Amino acid sequence: MSLKGKTLFITGASRGIGLAIALRAAKDGANIAIAAKTTKPHPKLEGTIFTAAEAIESAGGQALPLAVDIRDEEAVLDAANKTAETFGGIDIVVNNASAISLTKTPDTAMKRFDLMHEINARGTYLVTKAALPHLEKAANPHVLMLSPPLDMHERWFAPHLAYSLAKFGMSLCVLGFAGEFRDRGIAVNALWPRTTIATAAIKNLLGGDAMMRASRTPEILADAAYLVFQKPARDFTGHFLIDDTFLASEGVGDLDRYRVDPSVALQPDFFVPADSKPPVSLGPVKD
Repeated sequence: MSLKGKTLFITGASRGIGLAIALRAAKDGANIAIAAKTTKPHPKLEGTIFTAAEAIESAGGQALPLAVDIRDEEAVLDAANKTAETFGGIDIVVNNASAISLTKTPDTAMKRFDLMHEINARGTYLVTKAALPHLEKAANPHVLMLSPPLDMHERWFAPHLAYSLAKFGMSLCVLGFAGEFRDRGIAVNALWPRTTIATAAIKNLLGGDAMMRASRTPEILADAAYLVFQKPARDFTGHFLIDDTFLASEGVGDLDRYRVDPSVALQPDFFVPADSKPPVSLGPVKD
């Protein structure tokens, strides 16, 4: 199957995981709506909606850069409608945009708490709601959240409750939407990385270059998302997928190609259930 002619609405697609998913779809000739806030270069964050559009078109896709703050209901509705008007509909929604602050309760300002919930949980809900009328008209509609399995254990909440609540809110949307939209033939699934992914958040917030070397590239999630979008929407919904396990189940054997530095052991990500065993070793690759 191919995504040629399909239209994807991706939040946070100006860089990182969102852009990687966009570029993978663009190789097939897909249409990509880039719904993100960055319109001007940032000193610590590579990429804008316009540079992303150039990269998508160079990869073979059609791009629609949209300056959107997903906390703004009117802006989100306008962006969804403009996407459908430009490309004739919306086939796939990727809720990738997210805010993070790994702070304990005494150190979490309520402004930061509100920001994470407005972007992560509320933004995911709003974007999906806005796209719903268009998804209902699509031939094989998918909604994908970049959010974790609902592994309800204290260790995922106690160190950074505010962030965990907001992030798991995205996953609760998967749980609810999958059931609500099943009879409409709209698939709703979650995808989460087993290891840290080499993005600006990892470099700037969680450990710099050393953590980047211990990470996988965003392309592992892009390739996994691509395979999700090939699935029949009526039959494949309500799943909480871990990237490498899903890829291995789909016959992808070489997972080491996604390592930033094969000589370094991979760093496990948050929220991966203890009973989820990696399909390959996370240790250093030996010659």
